[in-house]
Amino acid sequence: MRQSTRSHVDPFIVMDVMEQARAAEDAGRHIIHMEVGQPGTGAPKAARDRLADAMAAGPLGYTVALGRPDLRDGIAALYGEWYGVDLDPARVVLTAGASGAFILAFTALFDAGARVALGEPCYPSYRQILTALSLTPVGLQTHAETRFQPTPDHLDASLDGLIVASPANPTGTMLFRPELDALATTCTSHGISLISDEIYHGLQYVGRAVSALEVTDDVYVINSFSKYFSMTGWRLGWMVVPPDHVRTIERLAQNMFICPSHAAQVAALGALSPEGRAELDQHRAVYARNREILQTGLCAAGLTNTAPADGAFYVYVDISHLTDDARAFAARILDEAGVAVTPGLDFDKTRGAGTLRLSYARATDDIEEGVARLMTFLNAL
Repeated sequence: MRQSTRSHVDPFIVMDVMEQARAAEDAGRHIIHMEVGQPGTGAPKAARDRLADAMAAGPLGYTVALGRPDLRDGIAALYGEWYGVDLDPARVVLTAGASGAFILAFTALFDAGARVALGEPCYPSYRQILTALSLTPVGLQTHAETRFQPTPDHLDASLDGLIVASPANPTGTMLFRPELDALATTCTSHGISLISDEIYHGLQYVGRAVSALEVTDDVYVINSFSKYFSMTGWRLGWMVVPPDHVRTIERLAQNMFICPSHAAQVAALGALSPEGRAELDQHRAVYARNREILQTGLCAAGLTNTAPADGAFYVYVDISHLTDDARAFAARILDEAGVAVTPGLDFDKTRGAGTLRLSYARATDDIEEGVARLMTFLNAL
């Protein structure tokens, strides 16, 4: 049976690393997980309690395609609290994870062959989802001088779209209001559709995370309950779209997904509660401590060329003075040090062979042990 050319996407290397780490654990080894961008904590108690009550009350059937109105109201209120944005809940769309939001956004905005830009290094699935939808990803080489974020100088009228992420994966760097404003203005002047990935909002350590909705309404903003809300496996995201795009998204969502998980939507209502948010803010304090431990340890081991880790829970490290094969180097770290890390090839095909991404989303004891193992490994080189 034939396979489509659209299906010829690259593997997600971090998932391969996870499998290698799992195999090592099955063989009896103790592995410190610094490869995956997943909180070491689960959904807050208020989320679990809310779902337990709902399940006891009766079955959870389909919701409407755009998601439960009460949850859309709660998300809209969050934009008022975090950003001072008066957001109409009708513009909020619940999705099957942020991944589902990207599929809906790319399908709604672009025809086959459209050229969609992304600053590299970047989250690799942008590129793969675009390819699977017969769209053309256009990598923009970014640099430390601009915090590894794209600038208006990267853009021209040959582009149909631009994806930005702040805080970014893998670098953790943020776009602040002047930079976001300049990008949005340039996108408007060139007729470029802007998509802002904000799934790490709520996890920032240097300044306040700025939403693209603070500078323009002509944008698709994508977020998720996976990161700050610590609900990765629940697969629930959302996006905010311009008012005249809501019905387009609704038609696509009805046919592609029917609706997001009802159980996840109920749990998300609990996560948004004051009790849920109080627990989640304690998680952020743990990440801040972990960030300090990891940066200090890397510096002591001589790995000082890192991206500014403004937010999220990653440090992106230049190891080009040690290797030109980050994948083999990561495999060696796993084998010799028992620490799983992600090679940068996932994020930047041009320069990623000389970089690693390290996640500090686990418990502080794990991060301390992982840093100690890494320092021993690096000092022995």
